[in-house]
Order: sequence, then C-alpha cells, then structure tokens
Amino acid sequence: MLKADVDYLFLQFLKEEPDLSDLVLTSFLEPRAIVFGQTKEIKVGVGKLSSFQIEAIVVSMIGKRKKLYDDLKNYGACDFAYSLSNKFRFRVNVFYQKGSLALVMRKLPSKVPSIEELKLPDTFKRIAQERYGLILVTGGTGTGKSTSLAAVIREINEKFAKHIITLEDPIEFFHAHQKSIVNQRELGEDFVDFNSGLRAALRQAPHVILVGEIRDKETIVTALEAAETGHLVLGTLHTSDAGQTVHRIVGLFSLEEERIIRERLGASLKFVVSQRLLPKVGGGRIAAFEVMVKNLRIRDLILHGEREDRTFYDIIFNSESYGMFTFDQCLAAYYEQGLITEQVALEFCSDRSRLKMLLDRIKAKRGEKLSSIEGLELDIRDEDSRGW
Repeated sequence: MLKADVDYLFLQFLKEEPDLSDLVLTSFLEPRAIVFGQTKEIKVGVGKLSSFQIEAIVVSMIGKRKKLYDDLKNYGACDFAYSLSNKFRFRVNVFYQKGSLALVMRKLPSKVPSIEELKLPDTFKRIAQERYGLILVTGGTGTGKSTSLAAVIREINEKFAKHIITLEDPIEFFHAHQKSIVNQRELGEDFVDFNSGLRAALRQAPHVILVGEIRDKETIVTALEAAETGHLVLGTLHTSDAGQTVHRIVGLFSLEEERIIRERLGASLKFVVSQRLLPKVGGGRIAAFEVMVKNLRIRDLILHGEREDRTFYDIIFNSESYGMFTFDQCLAAYYEQGLITEQVALEFCSDRSRLKMLLDRIKAKRGEKLSSIEGLELDIRDEDSRGW
C-alpha cells in the first residue's frame, strides 16, 4: 500500500471523527476511534480490516527504518512519530496481538500549548522558574503528562535564555528556538536509551533536561546526578500519586542502598505533580491534579518513610499554604464549580471517605441534603404498646 493511500485513509478517519484522541486499528475489526475516553466505530465504509491490510499499512508507515522492524521482531512492539499531510502528527505504537499486527495512534496537538491554554495549576509556572533540581510529572498512559511538560518547556523557551535538551520517545511537539535553544533528541534515532542519552546530555552544556520517561534504576541515578550538579531535570513516571512515586523510586534500590537514595531524593526532588483525566460535565475531559512541593515535612518523610499516622497524603492535604493539594481536594473544587459530577469525583478519588467529607461540606454550604438515605424513622412506641 502506498503512503499516499494510507494518508488518504487516515484523513477520512479524521474527517469522520475530528475529536478523536486515538485511532485504533486491529485485525478483523472495523477502525475505531477513542473520543473523550470512549471507543466508537469509524463509519467510512472500510469494513473489517484483515491482518494483511494492517500489515500493509504498518509497512507503509515505517518505510525503511530498520530499527523499528528490529524492535517489532525482538520486543513485539515499536514506537514512532508519524506526520500526515504536514497538518497532523501522531505518536504511533505498533504491536503484535494473537500473532497479527495492531496499532494505536495518538493524535498530537498541531502546536505547543501554553500553560494558560491548558489551564494548568500555577505550580507549572513555578516549575518553569526553577534553576535546578528534579521535577516529576506522573500518571497513567494518556493522562497528558507529555503535554503538560511541553507547556513548561514552552514557558521556559519564551521567557528565559537557556539551553534545553529533550530526550523523547518519540518527539511529540516541535519547539522552535526562541529565547532558549531547544535541542530535541529521539530515542532510536539520536540516542540508544534514556540512561545513555541523559549521560551524554550532561556533556552538552544544558540548563534544562527533559527525560521523556524514567524507566529504571540507572536512569533515576543519572537524573539525580544531573539535578545535584545544577541542572533542572524534568521527567515522567507511570505512578498514580506523589506517595507512590517516592515508593516506586526507592523500591528500585536494594535495602543497602535505600538510605543513600532517600537522602539524595530528599535533597533533589522539588515537585511531584500527578495527573488523571476524567469526564467533564457537558462532554469532553478535564485533567485533575495532585501537587506535592518539597518542604521540611515532605523531606523528612522522604528520608524516613511513611508511618500510619504520617503519610504523604496527610501532609499534602494539610499544606495548602505551600501550594499543595491532593486529588481529592482538586476533585472537590471541580465538583463545587460544576465541572464534574459527584459520581465521577468518587470514581477517580484517592480516599473515598476524605472526599465524601469535602463534598458534604460543599453540599452543606449549598443547603443540600447530605445523605441519600430517606424514610428512616425511630421505632418509638408508647408505653402501653410495650407493656411497660
């Protein structure tokens, strides 16, 4: 299949479902789009795709990039970026399932979004102003981590004269040089793995280093080394909240190494921002956040670990004056503003009982009923009926 034919097919998909976030092609199934978190069939008359058709599409997209074929053969999957008619860009993952190829294509914004356009918390402005240290943005796949960090890079690029190096898999947003110099490197094309790419970056006179994904012990060690030597290191992890992020990093090391890594992490880690995407009232989705900012109490917790009466959640929950808040506090604020329903808030919360307490306060302020249990009466009878 010619690339022109593939591009025409994809353009038809986009015309039919302009709001899609992802395109999913798998054998013996009609093309599907993911729109606001839900899958739906793309009705363009293509019908069910055969494994041969999908293979032809994949070969056309990959072209002569031998490394991608090697990744498919050796690991069963490969990642790359794909441009369509110079108008649309996608992050593509091709993988095997039941012996046949399938692919998922994430549509990328056509321009780098700003912090204001994404309506990100003010924390991201503070992050852009940092000179050194380790900053982590965490969350599940598809929660917008890369987009949020792209907005931070744009903020730095527009306002500060720095040298920024990004290590990405693949490159998702193209940053034009503005006040800063932005050199973007792609895994498999420009460097072999994140750890070696990060080590090389230390010799490239950067002020800011973006690590697309911190996947292993070696990369976190090098990231800490970079942060300790005066660089601002931005990275992502697939963790659900701030507490789990610290546990995940510490868990990569042996018991003998734990004390040292806790000390290094306590000294270098400045922010952990976690993200979740949830359905919005009226359609679409909205990002919810948890923000942890290092202070003396957070540093002490990193050094000595959590206890039953002292957790990351509790400190974040009670530290609004430092700019911290939990997912539950964010969800409660969204509910109060009418952006999400109570059901959605409870579905995506971290601590259900704590969130219900926050929601009850909002309902009490509105004069609403706090409980949905109706018709309860005390079983009171007079003395005669009791035989007293």
